[in-house]
Amino acid sequence: MAKIATGLADDLLTNIVLASDAPLILIPAMHPEMWSNPATVENVKKLRARGALVIEPDEGRMTGEDFGVGRYPDISRAILEISNFVNIKSDLLGRKVLVTAGGTREALDPIRYIGNRSSGNQGFAIARAARNRGAEVVLLAANVQLEELAGVRTIKVESTAEMQEILVSEFPKCEILIMSAAIADARPKNYSAGKIKKDKLQSIELETNPDLLQQLSKTKSNKQIIIAFAAETGELDIPTAHQKLQAKGADLLFLNDVSGGAVFGSDETSGFIINSDGDSFTCAVQSKDTLADLLLDKALDKLGSTND
Repeated sequence: MAKIATGLADDLLTNIVLASDAPLILIPAMHPEMWSNPATVENVKKLRARGALVIEPDEGRMTGEDFGVGRYPDISRAILEISNFVNIKSDLLGRKVLVTAGGTREALDPIRYIGNRSSGNQGFAIARAARNRGAEVVLLAANVQLEELAGVRTIKVESTAEMQEILVSEFPKCEILIMSAAIADARPKNYSAGKIKKDKLQSIELETNPDLLQQLSKTKSNKQIIIAFAAETGELDIPTAHQKLQAKGADLLFLNDVSGGAVFGSDETSGFIINSDGDSFTCAVQSKDTLADLLLDKALDKLGSTND
């Protein structure tokens, strides 16, 4: 910190700081006498005068017997101050968000399965946005080919049954559940331990998968919000989608047209956000990152109204 304050650049870090015009943030931690030393006080004053954010250390016991101001600051306070400094939303700080992404697969034999074309892009965008806004995020990723997100606890699943098991465990711990994963509607009634021969594939007997969202909503408290997704083809029917939202017990539903498969794997989407109060909002073509933040905004609005 003293080097940065005096403009001394004798190593890689101080050279980068001197050459950069990015916002400067320092989080010092040191012995109380060092923090209160006039030289440190003057350096902090100088850095702040130049526009740097210097986060005050916490008061408490040091690694030894000493007590005073100098401890590394509380993480939540540091995140809040940094977010305010660089104008980043931290309105989900301390909130727990559960997100599903991708598409479940139902095995027919060791080689074949019934699945869908969901890439998981939208679910990952939501998880990333929630993390960036301070939430503690758990992401259930079903058969995706995307890099794991730093700072997000990712649980990989394959089938609807696996997704159901994790949801039952994780849902009671969250405040916001966003079900963006495409859950297979049906599964083979009988799984074959060996590869099914081609001449035996004239027909496949299916059975309906449980409606995970409907089951979860029956256990939902008034301090939880559920956002559902509905992918349709052709003209989008808002009244029918609203009925679906009510039947599933969700608070919000994103309805979109996936005709031609254009949405799958794309970075953009469009559709309607339908509210349980009967309102609907048009979402023109926009990035999935933009939609992610919009859905989180709507969830927070609903969460606030349920807690009033």
